[in-house]
Amino acid sequence: MAVAVTTSRSVARARMGSGLAVTVLLLPLGGYGPARAGLVPEDALIVLGLLCGLVGAVLLPELGEERAPFRHSSSYLIARTLTGERSVDLDRITTVRLLTTFSYSGAYRCLSVRDSHGVRLGVTTERSRRKLRRAIEKAEANAARGVPAPRVSRAARAHLGLDPGRGLVVHTVLAFVFLTVSGALYVVAVLRLSGQ
Repeated sequence: MAVAVTTSRSVARARMGSGLAVTVLLLPLGGYGPARAGLVPEDALIVLGLLCGLVGAVLLPELGEERAPFRHSSSYLIARTLTGERSVDLDRITTVRLLTTFSYSGAYRCLSVRDSHGVRLGVTTERSRRKLRRAIEKAEANAARGVPAPRVSRAARAHLGLDPGRGLVVHTVLAFVFLTVSGALYVVAVLRLSGQ
């Protein structure tokens, strides 16, 4: 029963955190009306938009990533996140995807794991990756007996070492293109809203 309470809290906190990040990204739209009415300078909308874009782009990926302290049991990964503690049931994994972002130091990778309860956790540590890999291997072995196996993306399989060399390069290039294009479109939208 305690796990169910933790699960419902985890899902609620995750939704609240994601809603906050999306609100920050969309905040410049709220400033459009006052800027058109002359209540706020239109240049302030540009500054607000660029600040919100930067904060939202940094905040959104960080919301569900594991932070110390970590607790591992035989069938759960439990970790603190920015939105509170989350526990993922490793016996009921539904999807595993690889998320890639970029900084001056290079590519940063996080495995997004979701279970059948709807709880999502970003796995970044080596210890958690090993536990996740064993859980996936166990689930795929059980798939022969009719138990549905989790959907694991090609890039996630490569990152976990389940299918070495397959899909990681293509994933990295597509992630870079997607982040570049979406960032550019966000800046263009903010400039258009401000009348520039």
